[in-house]
Order: sequence, then C-alpha cells, then structure tokens
Amino acid sequence: MSVETPVGSVLELVEYLRGGEKPVERFRIGTEHEKIGLRVDDHGSVPYEGERGIGAILEKIAREDGWTPVLEAGNVIALEKEGAAITLEPGGQLELSDAPVRTIFETCAVFNSHLDLIRRVSEPLGLIWLSLGCNPLHGVADVPRMPKARYRIMREYLPARGAFSLHMMHLTATVQANLDYSDEADMVAKMRTAMGITPVVSAIFANSSISAGKPSGFISQRVHYWRHTDPDRCGLLPFVFDPDFGYARYVEWALDVPMFFLVRDGSYLPAKGTTFRQFMKTGLQGHRAMLDDFDRHLTTLFPEVRLKRVLELRGADAVPSPLTCALPALWKGILYDAEARSAAWELVEDWSFEEREAALEAVSRRGLAAEVPGGPVLPLARELVSIAFGGLRRIAHPGESRDDERGFLEPLFEQLETGKSPGQVILDRWEGEWGGSFDRLIDYARY
Repeated sequence: MSVETPVGSVLELVEYLRGGEKPVERFRIGTEHEKIGLRVDDHGSVPYEGERGIGAILEKIAREDGWTPVLEAGNVIALEKEGAAITLEPGGQLELSDAPVRTIFETCAVFNSHLDLIRRVSEPLGLIWLSLGCNPLHGVADVPRMPKARYRIMREYLPARGAFSLHMMHLTATVQANLDYSDEADMVAKMRTAMGITPVVSAIFANSSISAGKPSGFISQRVHYWRHTDPDRCGLLPFVFDPDFGYARYVEWALDVPMFFLVRDGSYLPAKGTTFRQFMKTGLQGHRAMLDDFDRHLTTLFPEVRLKRVLELRGADAVPSPLTCALPALWKGILYDAEARSAAWELVEDWSFEEREAALEAVSRRGLAAEVPGGPVLPLARELVSIAFGGLRRIAHPGESRDDERGFLEPLFEQLETGKSPGQVILDRWEGEWGGSFDRLIDYARY
C-alpha cells in the first residue's frame, strides 16, 4: 500500500499497521539516542547559527563522513546515511536513529562510532555533549530555537495542553529502542508488557535530577515533564490493558488525537486542532487525507510505548554510554523471548491503571527509591534485569568476542547493586563531593 494512497476507511489504517508485521527471523532492533550540547568555555547552549552552531556541525559531518543533508528553507535539519539519520531536536539536542540491526553488538558499535564522530567534529569548536535526561543548567528561555517548521507549530499548540510542554521539547533527552512484531497477538503482548513495566524501566534509567542549575526535586525530571505535556497524546494508555486491545483500538485512539500539521509540497500547514478522523471525513484546507499523512500523524503521538510499523519504547532518560547500550539489550531480552515476556508481565499484571500512573509519578520523583504497588521498585528492577538476562541467553545471538548479548546487561546489574538510579548518584555527588560544581557535573556527564 503506497503512502500516497488516499485514505478511505479506518480498516485501511488498521491494515497499514498490520503491514509492519515481520517473521521472527527478520526481527531487528533499532536504537535512538539524544544528547544535549554545551559550549565548553561558558557552559552556554549551542545555537543553530554561526561557526560554532549546530548547523555548522551538521554540515561538517556531511562533508567529512558522507552523510546526505536534509534541507528545510535552506537550513540543514537532518542527515541521512544507509538507513540511519541524525536529526535536530527542538532545543538543539542531536539524535542518532540507527538503522535496524540484528544484534546489540551492532547497535552498540554504531552508537560508539557515532560518539567518536560527534566528538571529532565538536571538540575543535569547543562543544561537548552530555549524557543526561534534562539540560542541567538552562531553562526554556535560555535555549535557542531550532529552525524547523514542525517545531514552530508545536510551540504554538502545546502550551495550552500542558504546563511543561516547552520544557519537554527544549530541555530533555532520551534513549529508546524500536522492536518488531510478528502478528497482532504478538504486538499486543509486547506493547502491553512494555507499557506495564515502563515505570520500572524509567526508574532504572532515571537520570535528570539537576535542572536549571539546581536539584530539580525529581530523579527523572524528564518523566515529569512528559507527564505534563499533552494528555491527548502522551503517557500511559489505559486501553492497552483491555482484553480487546489490538490494531483497531490504537487506530481509533489515534484518529481522535488532534493533528499538529499537514505537509504539502514541503510546506507545513497548521491543523489547528483538527483530528485525523475529521480530516478523513471533510478534508483540511482543501486537501484529502493520505496514508502518508497518517504515518506522519503517528510520529506526533507520544505515549510511553508508541505503535507505528514498529514498537517504540520511550521510557528511559539519556544515560552514559554503557547504560545506553544496555537499554536495547534489556528490551530485547524481555520482549523477543516469550518466556521472559511472560515473566516480566507477571511482575505488574495485577496493577490497576491508577496504580500504573501512580508508579510512574513515584519513580519520576524518587527513581529506584520509589514505592510502587506491592512495595519498593528496586527488587522489581533487579528481577526484571534478571529476566532479560535469561531471555538473551535463550535468544543466544553471538558476537565476535562474546557468546551472546548478556554482557550488555552488566552495567545494569552494577547500577542496581548500588540501589540508586543514575540521577540519584549524580544528586548525591552534587550535594556532596562536587559541592554544586557545574564543572564537576559536566566532566562526569560528558560523552
């Protein structure tokens, strides 16, 4: 089905999602990771413009490493190469979306190669990049706006929907994993399990305890910001836990979420609150709904687990390199092994939706010290990582120097042995040996 096909029915949209199904032997994993830039000399944010700007960095990467620039109004806003992309986020964060690969060995090698590239082009300009879930020094007003039309429309629309929507856009960074599904039942089992355990995963990777130059009051400020961005399109989705959940339920929900924009001939047209259902029925600004419009609309929905033609698992803060490689390993070990997936779901199966919401709020504030239904989250986190370890052992995808991918979970076992989320470790050092030093924080957090 071509993305240029006019949309005539809900069933066509359901079949579009069904078209993402793959046989197990073709399952892949993709990783996306964002990072926050600073100037070394004055700790300032990095603008788009200028010789030390992000536009110059993107142009330099394109010249030196063979990436193809993507332009909007004459500005480089992204780079593409062999199925991967480097994209520009609203506050100048840079994101690498790697091409889907079979093993964690491959995705981690791509990530480390990307960091080498970013350091090579940035350090001569006096720029560094941080492995934190939230900008530790600057507020929304201090961060430059990037020249992308979609972000301008989002900045106009979102503040009426959530008090921290602009904070989310301009200050936060995440790492996420993208996984495949084989059929509708497989999608349901994976999405339900992933959304169910999201509070536990968010606690493990909570890493945004310093914000605007001081302790934020949260271990994951990023999670808190997302919870106050837009209730129409963000957070946990209650219907995912219903017995009749499937492609159709997700499509019906997506149809009633207001659109941000249309794209026609390279121009972004504000949708001004029109839902996709209304667009299908009556058109918008003289345009008919196309399958490409729906595909783009799906990318503007931000639940903790997002369904497109892959499953996007979105609950983790940006973290240091070893933990970044551990994130896709954790999700692969849990979701690509049926035994592990079932065991992970059993950890949270009995929670009510209200308890799931409360758990996510609790871990945003306290990380691995949070209380969730049944008790502390820390024992659940340890059990979850052990479940993933068993899943990776059964999957048994080898690498050049290791028997399988279980070694990528070792940083998580070490983290959990401390009993603290990464953001709690930073907060303790900030209030202790670092004495509130920005230099010590930046040295610790830089990639």
